[in-house]
Amino acid sequence: MTETPTAPQRSELPPAWNPAEVEAGLYQRWVDRGYFTADATSDKPPFSIVLPPPNVNGSLHMGHALNHSVMDALTRRRRMQGYEVLWLPGTDHAGIATQTAVERALASEGMSRHDLGREKFVERVWQWREEVGGRILGQMRRLGDGVDWDRVRFTMDEGLSRSVQTIFKRLFDDGLIYRAERIINWCPRCQTALSDIEVDHSEDDGELVSIRYGSGASSIIVATTRAETMLGDTAVAVHPEDERYRHLIGTDVEVPLTGRYVPVVADEHVDPKFGTGAVKVTPAHDPNDFEIGRRHDLPMLTVMDGRGVITAKGPFEGLDRFEARPAVVAALREQGRIVAEKRPYQHSVGHCSRCDTVIEPRLSLQWWVKVEPLAREAAAAVRDGRTKIHPPELAKRYFDWVDNLNDWCISRQLWWGHRIPVWYGPNDKVMCVGPDDEPPGEGWTQDEDVLDTWFSSGLWPFSTLGWPAQTADLAKFYPTSVLSTGYDILFFWVVRMMMFGLYAMDGKQPFDHVFLHGLIRDQHGKKMSKSRGNGIDPLDWMDSYGADATRFTLLRGANPGSDLAIAEEWAAGSRNFTTKLWNATRFALGNGATVQRPVPAREQLTDADRWILDLLDQLVTDVDGQFEAFQFGKLAEGLYHFTWDEFCDWYLELAKVQIAEGGARAEATQAVLGHVLDVVLRLLHPLAPFITETLWTALTGGESVVVADWPKPHGGARDEVAASRIEGLKKLVTEIRRFRSDQGLKPAQKVAGKVRGACCVDLVDQVPAVRVLTRMTEPGEEFTASAQIEVGLPKGAVKVELDLSGAIDVVAERKRLAKDLAVAEKERAQCEGKLNNPAFTDKAPAEVVAKIQARLTAANADIERIHARLDTLPQS
Repeated sequence: MTETPTAPQRSELPPAWNPAEVEAGLYQRWVDRGYFTADATSDKPPFSIVLPPPNVNGSLHMGHALNHSVMDALTRRRRMQGYEVLWLPGTDHAGIATQTAVERALASEGMSRHDLGREKFVERVWQWREEVGGRILGQMRRLGDGVDWDRVRFTMDEGLSRSVQTIFKRLFDDGLIYRAERIINWCPRCQTALSDIEVDHSEDDGELVSIRYGSGASSIIVATTRAETMLGDTAVAVHPEDERYRHLIGTDVEVPLTGRYVPVVADEHVDPKFGTGAVKVTPAHDPNDFEIGRRHDLPMLTVMDGRGVITAKGPFEGLDRFEARPAVVAALREQGRIVAEKRPYQHSVGHCSRCDTVIEPRLSLQWWVKVEPLAREAAAAVRDGRTKIHPPELAKRYFDWVDNLNDWCISRQLWWGHRIPVWYGPNDKVMCVGPDDEPPGEGWTQDEDVLDTWFSSGLWPFSTLGWPAQTADLAKFYPTSVLSTGYDILFFWVVRMMMFGLYAMDGKQPFDHVFLHGLIRDQHGKKMSKSRGNGIDPLDWMDSYGADATRFTLLRGANPGSDLAIAEEWAAGSRNFTTKLWNATRFALGNGATVQRPVPAREQLTDADRWILDLLDQLVTDVDGQFEAFQFGKLAEGLYHFTWDEFCDWYLELAKVQIAEGGARAEATQAVLGHVLDVVLRLLHPLAPFITETLWTALTGGESVVVADWPKPHGGARDEVAASRIEGLKKLVTEIRRFRSDQGLKPAQKVAGKVRGACCVDLVDQVPAVRVLTRMTEPGEEFTASAQIEVGLPKGAVKVELDLSGAIDVVAERKRLAKDLAVAEKERAQCEGKLNNPAFTDKAPAEVVAKIQARLTAANADIERIHARLDTLPQS
C-alpha cells in the first residue's frame, strides 16, 4: 500500500519581524548547510564573482555595503537559477595603509620600525593582521554575504605570493618590467612612492609669485607656486609660435640666486595664453617638466631629499621645503626679481591619503611596467565585446584611460608587501628570481622595495583561483562572470586586472561583465567623509532597521554609473516595507494561503485573481530583464510597488471578500494568494534574504529559499478585460474613499449607498467588493440620497448616491470648511496682489514669479474644492 506523502510542516510567524533575533542564526544555518560552497566538479553552468578585496585593516562602510549587496543579489539569483556559483572572498594587505597603522601603534610605544628592523617589523605586522584582519569579514556576515568561506584568500598568503612572483618574472623576462629614473608621487613622511589613487587633491591657499629671469631685453618672466624648486631649473620653455619670445628661443637666461644660465626652449606643451606664456622647467621635481626635459635632453637637478629638505648648495641648504619657500621669495624680492605676488592663491595640491602630507613630485629610481602592449590588449577586449561595461557610456572613459596610459610605477619604499624578486650582484649583475628558483648566494642582495598593492590585486581574478597552477577552480570559474565595483577605480584597478588577466591567461578576459556603480553621497548630494562628519555606518542601520532594509535601501538607488544619495529616513522606509511584507504574509497564512493546492484554471478564477497573476507574470519578466541589465534600482522599485501597491493595498483586500464567500471561490483565492506570495518572496530573496527566508519557509515548509527555483514567467496572454475591470474598481473605490474623507467620515464608519450605472461600465460583478472596501451598506426602504458623486471611467460614468444624514456633524463641518476657505482666499489675495504689481513682476527673478503663480493656482484649486464640499452638505 502506497503511503500518502504528508505536506511540509509550516512554521508559525510571530506578530512582528525582529531581524536582530534571527539574522545571525539564519546566516549560520546557510553556511553550515554548504549553500555558498562552490563545487568545481559540478556539471552546472558556472557563475563566478571575486570580491573586490577590502583592506585587511578596514571596516565595512556604505560603499562596501552597496557593492556587497549588488554582488550578493547577483549570486543568489544565479544560484536559484541552477548555476554553480562561486563568490570568492578575501582581503588586501593594503601595503602603505597597514604599515602606517602599525607604525602609529609603535609610535605610541615610543618606537619606530627602524628600532625593530625589517624582519621583526614584518612579524609585528602579521601579528597585527591576525588581531584585526578578520573584522570586515565578520561584518560581511551581518550583511548576509553569501560568499564561499572555504576559499577566503589574502593577497600575501602563500598561493597569491607565488602568483605575484611568477608574473613579475614573466613580465621581466619579456622586457615589460624595467628599472628607471622617472618622476613619481613621493610622500616625505611615509618615505615612499605613491600611486595616483593614494593621492588626494584639494584646493589649498598658497601664493603665486612672478619672477624675472635674466635682465634687460633678454629677460623673461615666469610664475610659480613653488618658488623653492627654481633652484633646480634647467630651462625656461615657451610655445614655438609665441611671437613675444621667438627671438629668445635658443638663447640662455640666468636663473636668479643660482648664478646658472639655462636655455630658452620651444615646446608645444606650453600654453601661450596662460600666465606670461613662459614656464620654468624643473625636470626633477615636476611631471610635466620631466617630459619637457626628456624631449630637450635637459639636465635633471635634484634639489631636495626624500624628507623634503633642500640639498642644493647655498644659503637654503638644510631648510625644509616650506621653510625654503618664503626664504627664496624674500631673497628674490631683495634682488628686485619679484614682479608680482598673489596671496592667497587657490590651487590644486596633492596630499598623501594616509597622513595628509603634501606630496612632492620627485625624480626617483623605481621599477616600472611598460604598459603600452598590455593596455592595447585591454582596450581590444572591450572593443570586441569579450568584456562588456555597464553602463555602456562609461566605456568611453575606459578607452580614454587605456589608450593614453603612461608606464606604471610599481615599486614602493615600504617593508610590508611583496618584496621585489630582483637581486643585485657583483659587477652590476641583476637577477630576477622566480618562485621555483633558488636565490643567488653570497655577495648578492635583494631589492629593498616592495610592490605596489595594486600589482597583487591586479592578479585577483585568477590568482585567487590557484594560478599559475592549472586548478579545477581556474578551469571552472575563469573568466569570472561579473566584476562589480565603483566607477572611481575603473582606471586604478579594473584596467590593471584587464591587462594582467589577458597577459597571464592567454587572451582570456578576467571577467565577462563590468558593472560600475556610483558613489555614496549624503541626502544633500555631498560626498561622505570623516572630515565632513556626514558618514553613515552601515552597521548602525543594520542595528536599527535590519540587514534587509539596509540592503534594499542601497539597491533601490543602485543605478548603473550614477551616484547614490542616501538618508536615514529612506532606511526607515525600507524597514516599513519589510514590516508590510511581514504583515501581509501573516494575514495570508491566517486566511488559509497555501502552495499545496495548484492554482485553478483561469476560467475558474475571478477578475481579481487573473489580474494579479498577470501583473505577477509581467513582474517576473521585468525583474529578469533588469537583473541582466544591472538595473538594480528599477528592479527594486518594481518589486516594491507591486508588493505594496498592487498586492498588499488591493489584492489582499479583494481576497478578504472572496475568502469570505467560502467554498470553491475561497479555495481558489487561497491558492492564488499562496502562489503570488511564493513568487514574490523568491523574487525578493536576492535583495532581502533574511525576511524572505523566514516568510518563504513558513509559507511553503520548504528547506530554504536560498536553494529554491527562480521563478519563470508563464508567458500567457494577459486578460485585458479583467485588468480593465479591476482598474475601474480601483478608481471607483479611490474616489469614494476620497469623498468620504472630504466629508470627514471616519474610516470604519458605515454609510448606506447605491451604485448606479455599474452594468454600463462592466462592473456589476465588482459592486459587492466596492461596497466592502468603501464601508457602503445596502440601502434600506427609507434610503434618501443626501450626497452624490460621479466617477468617470473609460466606458462611461458611475454614479454613487450616499445617505450622509446623521453620519457627520453638519454644523461643525461647515465651520471647519469656512475656516479653511478663509485661509485659501487670503492666500489667493496675497498672490494676486503680487502678480498684479509691475514693481514685483518686472524685478523679481523668473523662478520667484513662477513660485507665486504656482501658489495662486493651488489656492484657486483649494477654493474650488471647498465650495464643492460645501455644496454637498445638507442644509443645517
